[in-house]
This record gives sequence, C-alpha cells and structure tokens, in this order.
Amino acid sequence: MSALARPREGRVLGGVCAALARRFGTSSTTMRVIFVVSCLLPGPQFLLYIALWILLPGEKSPSAAW
Repeated sequence: MSALARPREGRVLGGVCAALARRFGTSSTTMRVIFVVSCLLPGPQFLLYIALWILLPGEKSPSAAW
C-alpha cells in the first residue's frame, strides 16, 4: 500500500478516488463506481468526498535534478 495523497495524473475531479484506488491497490474506475453506487445509499458520502478533497495532500512533483 502506498501513501494516501492525491495523484497529479489520472484524476477526474479532485483525485480522491484515484488516491483511494492507489492506496488499496484497485483501479480508479472501480473506486469511482463504488463511490457512485454508495451515493445511492443514505449517508454523507458526498460530504466525505469533499472533506477528503480538502484534507488529502496533493502528490509532490518530482524535483528537477540539476
């Protein structure tokens, strides 16, 4: 499992599903489908997504080696 950070590539909206997919070793598409299906259930899923978007750090860009 890798660290939980929003990736710079492969993100659609905020990179939350891509970060969770990378963390748990699944595809981003699978994580997005799970999120959309979970939104059909009662609960604060969308608010949790927004909170993770704000709280998760962005992935650091690779430093130029000079």
